[in-house]
Amino acid sequence: MEPQYVSTPFGRRSMTLGMLASQENASKVDPDASVDKWKIFRALCEAKELVGVSDRALAVLNALLTFYPKNEIAEANGFVVFPSNEQLSLRTHGMAGTTLRRNLAMLVEAGLIIRRDSPNGKRFARRNGEGGLGEAFGFSVAPLLVRAREIEAQAAEVMAAKLEWKRLRERLTLCRRDITKLIEIALEEQIAGEWIEMQQHFNLLSASLPRRPSAVEMEGLLADLEAFREMIVKTLELKTKTEETDANDSQNGRHIHNSNPHPISELEPSFESKQDAKPEDETRPWREPPKSFPLAMVLQACPEIVAYGPGGGVGSWRDLMAAAVIVRSMLGVSPSAYQLACEVMGPENAATVIACILERGGHINSAGGYLRDLTRRAERGEFSLGPMLMALMRANGPVARKTG
Repeated sequence: MEPQYVSTPFGRRSMTLGMLASQENASKVDPDASVDKWKIFRALCEAKELVGVSDRALAVLNALLTFYPKNEIAEANGFVVFPSNEQLSLRTHGMAGTTLRRNLAMLVEAGLIIRRDSPNGKRFARRNGEGGLGEAFGFSVAPLLVRAREIEAQAAEVMAAKLEWKRLRERLTLCRRDITKLIEIALEEQIAGEWIEMQQHFNLLSASLPRRPSAVEMEGLLADLEAFREMIVKTLELKTKTEETDANDSQNGRHIHNSNPHPISELEPSFESKQDAKPEDETRPWREPPKSFPLAMVLQACPEIVAYGPGGGVGSWRDLMAAAVIVRSMLGVSPSAYQLACEVMGPENAATVIACILERGGHINSAGGYLRDLTRRAERGEFSLGPMLMALMRANGPVARKTG
């Protein structure tokens, strides 16, 4: 089957398969189809990187479109424009001839226009018998009509990516502001904690972001910063609750002492036998287990435990707790010690501590004794999981991986 229209370039310019494919596609144009030339041009400006054209090439295309007689590109209006290089140079604000020819070639290579060269390479049009334009030689803009939907879809994709980039940038800015102000208030109020180290870790995370980051880079840093912010918030909440609990205990003690100035223990000696004494765990003061940290932050700080999860992965707290049971047995931690840690810290935090112990296995002589010590400190309100996670995040976080 013979092609409907094939035009080879004039002179020493060679024909390419890409040019042949563009001409074949342009020959399949719908006779009833049309597109606003400036609408498709604006879409091209948005999708220029996907299409593969430069700003200068678009400036040349803009000049070509000014020579198209109608706003609507359609078969009824013809497709060929035939300005001379001098006229194009004027409408591109004095673009040099070599630059003009190079960008025209780029537009042809990108499949946005087609050369319709005359036998002598000149651009012109002949009048038909009715006084209108007949055969014309120059540049055909038919590909803009044929590829209109494709170009508009690419422009929509680029715009959506820009909006997503802007949204991520805003979330990143808010998260960084939150972390900065939370650390500032902790330092101003002299709240106990490794706030200077947290500030340094935050500075390292912020410095890891390039000047013009991609959406993927921002998503990765945002996940780390949001987990870091969550850790800071939980640390501050834990300190606040501990202070409130201590204040309430002090007030309750004074109230009981004042309401009963002559307690029985002072009036009569007590001869309570060991058999009547309550066991240690029944007299242990009850404390609400602290809230767990985000799972993503725990896995970032303790990646080694992932291999012990069901199927070799950890996708939920249930998976982490199942992995912790295996690791607990492997580390030689007794079931009673782990059960006590779950009661005092909560099952999620106890599993997190096991993950931390696994991560620091080379520095801990007795995992069971270490867990019991942490449990006793947590029972007295003297242990916070946040600094431990933060230290491991510094060791295993994105900054460490980047520099390692």
